[in-house]
Order: sequence, then structure tokens, then C-alpha cells
Amino acid sequence: MDGSRKTTCPARRGRNQRNRGAATGLAVCLAATLAACGSSSKPAAPSPSSSPSSPSSPGSPGSSGSSAAGAPVGVSLILKTLTNPYFVTMENDAKAAAAKDNVTLTVAAGAKDGDTQTQISAIDNAISRGDKGILITTNGDAVNTALNQAKQAGLFVIALDTALNPPSVADITYATDNEQAGKLDGQYAAAALGGKPAVIAMLDLFNNQIVSVDIQRDHGFLEGMGISPGSTTQNGQEAKSGNYSGGTYTIACHQPTGGAVDGGRTAMENCLSAHPDINVVYSINEPAGEGASNALKAAGKTAQAMVLTIDGSCAGLKLVTSGEFAADTAQYPGKMAGLGIDAIAKLARGGSKPSVTNGKTFFDTGTALVATKSVPGVTIQSPSDAASACWGK
Repeated sequence: MDGSRKTTCPARRGRNQRNRGAATGLAVCLAATLAACGSSSKPAAPSPSSSPSSPSSPGSPGSSGSSAAGAPVGVSLILKTLTNPYFVTMENDAKAAAAKDNVTLTVAAGAKDGDTQTQISAIDNAISRGDKGILITTNGDAVNTALNQAKQAGLFVIALDTALNPPSVADITYATDNEQAGKLDGQYAAAALGGKPAVIAMLDLFNNQIVSVDIQRDHGFLEGMGISPGSTTQNGQEAKSGNYSGGTYTIACHQPTGGAVDGGRTAMENCLSAHPDINVVYSINEPAGEGASNALKAAGKTAQAMVLTIDGSCAGLKLVTSGEFAADTAQYPGKMAGLGIDAIAKLARGGSKPSVTNGKTFFDTGTALVATKSVPGVTIQSPSDAASACWGK
């Protein structure tokens, strides 16, 4: 999302699918990233309808304490879809947490990204059942009225992954700090260059839509390199040349990718045609990064440029191991869901409400940088260490 931005909107994740068949990608605003944790379960079949769950897998990385005491607590998990491994991981880890916390969990999901009607029906059903709370990855602002009605009925509402619009529609948001995720990639790139001039391709999500996650990751990357973004609300406003923390830089391009493999390849091809000397590639997510890597291979420039991205899927970590990605900043959807189940269970049994992370407007579930090569001043995880907590297995 570089380019003009008329209003501000929190990120809402609409994850794009990989060509290879594993759906990864990121949250987008129009319908729109950690301590080691995650799910080891395989994706389940998609379902647009609600169904009560009686999970049998013990424990959850996001669930701890004595929240299982007392009568069962009803909670609804309402997801964008169940066709994407990211959200399937949320479902699996929520079920594990529910089993530990004596929670009766009902799972619902849209038939497709943007399906707000199914989500509204699931919210209405949660109210009718007398559930104590709702965890939701929203498909759009149309759900807000129903969520406000749920809060008035006494349900505690937790937004997962990205904030609602406005964020106050939820009682709290559990999410990744996307700006910090981008910053880790930028710090790694700056250190890995070792003082060499940087010729940077910025492969964003859109250039014509309002997507806060796009801004946050783009700006974080530039800040990590020691470059001022030049704006708090728009991409592409940084000085096109100047100094980064280790030397001089040139911004070769800002190109939209749609967060998809094909979009990443086309964007990278466009950038290379104008600046064949690109040696740093920022990508909004793994599919866009994969497409960029494919374009670099086709141009015979794989050794010339490092590709840095954000997601932390199991498939993405393999690309770090193979060298296609120099670094991948990981996020953990399972932790968001597990912690959310735990929080509602404790609250329903007389515990305190969860609070935001100090200095932030949401509960930050953390992030970690995954790479194979160490660089000065940057803490990394190896792909093998990160694999125990990756999503989309």
C-alpha cells in the first residue's frame, strides 16, 4: 500500500494463496504478525458454518494457569475462513487451549474472505447460547454492530491478529507488532550489507488501497535500515537516496504485489528492468518474497540480492534454509488464539481482564527474526529452532 492514503484504517488480514498450494500471505485492510509457540496440526477441511468442538489434544502454547477450574465456559472462535493454514492454526491451537481450560468452543468461519454475514450469524448465535466471549478475525466492518450487541450482552470480545475498525469495538486485540517485524528485517539487511551501497526494492501490498499492515511493515523496514519513511500515513515518501545506517542507499522502486506469488514476480521484474543492480529486496509477505525470488532466479541475479520477508510459516522457513530468503520475521497465530481462550476462561471464573502490552495499544504476542547467517548486532533464530513454532505444518 504505497501511494496516496485518504483515511486511516487498521490492518485486516485477507491472506493470499501460494501457487504451490499452501495458502500463506498477510492480512489486508479491505476485508484489513512471539515467543516460541504454534500448532503442529495439519490444516482441516474448510467450513463456513459454526460447529461446537470437543478438542482432545492436550494443552496449548497460549494457555496456562488454573483457568480450567469450575463449570465449562462457552467461547466462540470466529475466523475469516478455514481455507488458509494461518487461520487453521488458530483453530487447532484454540481447540487445544479449550481442552485444557474446560472451555466449550464453537468454531465458525466465513465461506470466503469478506463473508461478514456468516460471521454476524455466528456472533448472534454466541449471544443466544450465553457464551462468555468471542475471539474474531474480522471479515469487515459490517460485523461491528453485532459485536457491540455481544458486548452489551456481557460477552468479552477479543480481536485476533489485527485490530477492528475502530479498535474499541473489541475489548482487546492480540496481535503481532508489524512495524517491529519490518524493523527486524531492515536491521538485518543493513548489517548484512557491511557498509556496501544499498539499492532497495520495496515490494508492498498495494499502491491504491488503505492497508495499515502495509504501512507498518514498509516503514518498519526502512526504520530498521536507518532510513526515515518521510510520512506516518503513506508509503513511498522517503528520500529516494541518502544514507542508511551503514552507508548510502537508493530506493529503486515501490511496487504493489497483492501479497501473492505472481504479484511478487511481476513487481520484481518491473524493478529489475529499471534497476538491474538491486541488492536488497523487502517483501510484504512470504508469497510476494517467493515471487521476487523467482524473478531473481530467472534474471540470474540470485547471488546479487537478498530477499527479506515476514510471516514465519513452515514453508517460508524452508525457503530461509534453502537461501531463497535471507531472513523471515516470524509471527505465531496459534499463540493469539490460545492466549485468547485462556483469557476468557479466567475472566469468566472471576479473574481479571487481560491488559495491553506496556506502551502499546494491543497485546503484543511477539515476533522473532529467522535467518541462517549471523550478522553483527542482530539476534536471530535458526530455521530449525523456529520450526518448532511455525504455522501451516
